[in-house]
Amino acid sequence: MADEPATAVEMTDEDAQELMSLETVYDIPVQISVVLGKTSMQVNQLLKLGRGAVIELDRKVGEAIDIYVNNRLVARGEVVVVEDRIGVTMTEIIKGEKH
Repeated sequence: MADEPATAVEMTDEDAQELMSLETVYDIPVQISVVLGKTSMQVNQLLKLGRGAVIELDRKVGEAIDIYVNNRLVARGEVVVVEDRIGVTMTEIIKGEKH
């Protein structure tokens, strides 16, 4: 079966207005945080930690990590290595409740 030609889709005024309203937020900076895991400890335990100490977290190897945007959980993902840097690939988008 041959590829069918692309069909032109006409943009309505409402679509154009929505796109323009979204463009106003494109340049707003956001803070992205990636949480590998969490733990609790007493201050005296914290003060005893030295170089090379290992802090055990509440996550298991291979378990999804949390991705926050402006302190709001928006996704989960996996740690990846990109050249000589650590990165995160999103595997799940968290749908929030609308207010």
